[in-house]
Amino acid sequence: MSSRDVTYVEKVCAYITRDESEVLVFEGPGHDGLQVPKGTVEPGERPREAMVREAIEESGLATFGGLHHLTTDVWTRRRSPPKRYVRNFYHVPVHEPRDSWTHTVTGAGPERGTAFEFFWVDLPTDAAFALDLDDYLHALTGAADDRTDPGVVAD
Repeated sequence: MSSRDVTYVEKVCAYITRDESEVLVFEGPGHDGLQVPKGTVEPGERPREAMVREAIEESGLATFGGLHHLTTDVWTRRRSPPKRYVRNFYHVPVHEPRDSWTHTVTGAGPERGTAFEFFWVDLPTDAAFALDLDDYLHALTGAADDRTDPGVVAD
């Protein structure tokens, strides 16, 4: 198999945190385990823009305390036919008083109209996450540093 036989899809994953001690999660359809807001980078879109769009579409949150790129990796979604995700992980602090809420997904993707039940999980956690989405939770310690972008408010 050559590299041209592999499909690569660029993704974004948002570790949305509250008080640097909790991460926002939901249990989505079709996967076993917790998930974080995530999605596909659209053509012509930068990963940072995609992360903001996906966080808004999936969680309903629109005001973030800042954005910090944690890492980018390549994760094998499927071996045959080969499909790999280029995953861009971001730390996204928020000031959110609600402990849980339901949000109906907006946007144009296949999850549009699906209701996600959001809640917070204490960090660190041993909870099971779907799709290896917990791979970089350990990087949240000290992630809010001078490289964090200023706050972002969606239009």
